[in-house]
Amino acid sequence: MTEISELNGLLGSRLSVANVGVPFFAEELATQGVEVSPVDWAPPLGGDAGLGWALARMLDGGSELGRRVEEANEQALQRLLAADPVWVDVRPAGEVVPGVTQRTLLHAGPPVAWSEMAGPMRGAVIGALIYEGLAQDPEQAVDLCERDEVELVSGHSVGAIGPMAGVISASMPVIVVEDRASGGRAFSNLNEGLGSVLRFGSYSEEVLNRLEWMRGVLGPALSEAVRSLDGIGLKNVTAQALQMGDECHNRNTAATSLLFRRLAPQLSASSMEGARISEVFDFLAGNDHFYLNFSMAAAKVGLDAASGVPGSTMVTAMSRNGVEFGLKVSGTGDRWYTAPAERIDGLFFPGYSADDAALDIGDSSITETSGIGGFAMAAAPAIVQFVGGTAETALAYTRRMYEVTLAKNPSFAIPSLFFAGAPTGIDVRLVADSGTLPIINTGIAHREPGIGQIGAGVVSPPAECFEKAIAALARELELV
Repeated sequence: MTEISELNGLLGSRLSVANVGVPFFAEELATQGVEVSPVDWAPPLGGDAGLGWALARMLDGGSELGRRVEEANEQALQRLLAADPVWVDVRPAGEVVPGVTQRTLLHAGPPVAWSEMAGPMRGAVIGALIYEGLAQDPEQAVDLCERDEVELVSGHSVGAIGPMAGVISASMPVIVVEDRASGGRAFSNLNEGLGSVLRFGSYSEEVLNRLEWMRGVLGPALSEAVRSLDGIGLKNVTAQALQMGDECHNRNTAATSLLFRRLAPQLSASSMEGARISEVFDFLAGNDHFYLNFSMAAAKVGLDAASGVPGSTMVTAMSRNGVEFGLKVSGTGDRWYTAPAERIDGLFFPGYSADDAALDIGDSSITETSGIGGFAMAAAPAIVQFVGGTAETALAYTRRMYEVTLAKNPSFAIPSLFFAGAPTGIDVRLVADSGTLPIINTGIAHREPGIGQIGAGVVSPPAECFEKAIAALARELELV
């Protein structure tokens, strides 16, 4: 009798309905005057029942398989957290990056052929060929590429990365970063600053003259300085910068200043003539983004150490070539999972709009992969002036990233979140299950070669990349 009374009471009361998924039911109830709260939800993995079951088994921590995945993730995560990246030198890429010859050009993101390349990357390739003396003008450079007389290689495959187009040629000076924990090495080019620069596809005389100066003056000066210090630990620089308002992707003001303080005495005492050293000081003082490439190389060497753990679902690379977004997962090593690159939601410089913008491009999302950059935006509320949003938006981004990561990095504390560690170790299981995609803050290049940066904003990877990774992991684990 009691149950019937309760049921009658329920039927006689005012209904408030939560509607999950299909909107038709909510719309129908609303026409009858029922209060409806729609819940934005869709089945994971596009409703693929086979993959959904495989994902459920990977997430089941009570099963033998689930425990195996968790143990593999813990191993990959500990390798990343234990990484001790130390900047040890600056050398020409052809001397230190494996496989780089006079006719090799490294580029950002997954492998891409010249015929498929986006405008900014084409512009950077043209500029690099002129810089190396392999072409006298853009027409000759294009001809070399069309006749396949240049080897175009994804930098990730040889441990090298660069922001935006990420083009690195043999005589360009690269930062050499060693992981004192694993013994691995990673490389990145030197940051050119903002404005008309090669990484955004510009190849004007101004750009080429700056690159020539970086090769002849800046690279050798930095090499002598850092070698005299027996290296500079980058984890400590990043950790301090997060306490000072950087997120070490699009805001590197504090980190660059910290690096400058370490280098200044050594540069002053270097064997280079005073006028040249003065030029180096002026360049470093005027480039707030100089630390970005150090941040990227540090992230790369740690994530490479975490790669190749069988059964691990942790992401070890996210990058874009301007045509495709690609990611790698520890459990499947160097294999890329790709999907068409996204358009960036951002702010544009005066005179430009979304119609002028290239698609998402660059290796700099390695910072988010390691748990800083967009993942640590709560540490850098000032960054929203550059990429859009509010200070509260920055906090929300970081809080959301805890939903799809394996740990809070104890080395990278965020003051505005009561010194909680930055969300670290993206798990493709958690992304696929929740539908929450990683957030990346990034620059926006013009879609045509030779123009450069036109804005900055935020973007997320295509969900398809994670679905492909889950499918591959399911095959590796013999679940499908």
